[in-house]
Amino acid sequence: MTQYIYIASPMRLPKGSFGSIPLSPEQPNVFKNELDFTHLYFENNYDSKSKRRFSYSTHFSFKHQVAAYSNFIPLKYDLKGNAVEEKCLTILYSYLEEALQASGVVEYFTSLNGKEALAISKKRSIRWMDIKTPYDLVLDDREFWEITL
Repeated sequence: MTQYIYIASPMRLPKGSFGSIPLSPEQPNVFKNELDFTHLYFENNYDSKSKRRFSYSTHFSFKHQVAAYSNFIPLKYDLKGNAVEEKCLTILYSYLEEALQASGVVEYFTSLNGKEALAISKKRSIRWMDIKTPYDLVLDDREFWEITL
């Protein structure tokens, strides 16, 4: 199964690809190496076909939500400490910081796809200033944080 990270906010969250470094604007799909290709793609919770928002998880209280496939964002028991993992965590850290600057609060959650409605394994309220490094964002499966500025 696929592990996802989910973020919810009272304000609209940016969607799209973050972190890839193509060789040039003329060659947007060509990369020097795997690390330059490594990125996170944030997909929002708006279904253009039905023209409606849906919720990624019943645990969220905010309507604006994004999901990102977290192949390189480890769970706590699976830390590797490699460059790809560090880049993805740094992208996530920057994304969360910008979302917090815009809204003052976000909800942050990780779960296997299809398991988002199961009981939360751990719930915490955290202040952003207590998150010192991108590695502080590594969660256990179905861990849920409310992060405030």
